[in-house]
This record gives sequence, structure tokens and C-alpha cells, in this order.
Amino acid sequence: MAALAALLLTGCTPDSASTTPDDVAGQNYQSGDGSTTLWKVADRTGPLDLAGTDFAGAAQDVADWRGDVVVLNTWYAECPPCRAEAADLVALSTDYAPDGVKVLGINRQDDAGTAQAFERQFEVPYPSIADTDGAAIAALQGTVPVNAVPTTVVLDRSGMVAGRILGIADPSTLRSIVDDLLAEQPAS
Repeated sequence: MAALAALLLTGCTPDSASTTPDDVAGQNYQSGDGSTTLWKVADRTGPLDLAGTDFAGAAQDVADWRGDVVVLNTWYAECPPCRAEAADLVALSTDYAPDGVKVLGINRQDDAGTAQAFERQFEVPYPSIADTDGAAIAALQGTVPVNAVPTTVVLDRSGMVAGRILGIADPSTLRSIVDDLLAEQPAS
């Protein structure tokens, strides 16, 4: 009986020979490599239609922010890279708010209590859409591939997809993208 129990328990633990530090399949997220894609004005798609309800129950719609640069970030509370970049996104949101930059999180996994605990812990000043039905991610996928969590998508003032970062967003890279979009003349 003890041998059978040991055999069953062994089947429930990961095989250390087949797991590498780069293997994130068992960690419930696919990590990006930090790669950045930028689109020239003529090649941008959109405007992006993305709306939902945030964890406080308020409606959020990126169409209301046309004229502003918008930073979208997919995340969930137990995602290690999401936790690692949280302080940088909070700083970006705070630093660029006077310039008309909006930040919106998209969380497909967490319930309101878990998401709000994360937001309190990291003092997140911007809303996050509760996307358990996947509608926000589907809207993004129709415009720009979202291949990892976190993924950060930056919209120009017209709501067009201008940039994407897969994985942790390097703060200087993200700020450079935002600065370039703020310097662009709005489309007439």
C-alpha cells in the first residue's frame, strides 16, 4: 500500500528532469521575451474598440479616451512578471497623467477581491477591466496578437495600435514609445 501511495504521489509532482527554468507551462502564464513591435502611422490598425467593466463596477471604454495616448496592459495577480512590472506601470501612469496618457489594465483571470488586493498592494491608480469573458482580449487579438501575459499595447491619439511589448515592459522603452506618440501630431 505504501508503494502504491508513493507511486501515485510521484505521478503528481513535476519530473525535475523534464522541467527547466524556462518552462512556464506549469506556472499558468506564457512569458514574453520583452520584444517590442512598433507600427508606422500608415501601417497602424484600428481604432481599437475595447470596453468593459472595471473591478469597482465602473464602465471603461477606450473610445472615451480618443485624443489621448492609451497604454493597455494584460495582467493577473499571481503572474510573476506582472508583479515585477507593476511599480513601473504605476509610475508611468502617475508621471504621464498630466500629459493626457491613460493606462488601462486587462485582467482575464482574477476575481474582484484578488484583483483589488493587487491594486491596493501596488497602489495602482488606474482601472483594470474584469475580462473573465475574454471580450477585451478578443478585441485586442483582432487587431494585434497578444501572445503572452503580460503584454502591453500602446494606442496613439486616434486609438490605433502603435506598439506592443510582449512580456515585462522595459520602463525606458515604454516611456520612449509614449513620448514619441505624445510628440505626434493628431490625425485630422
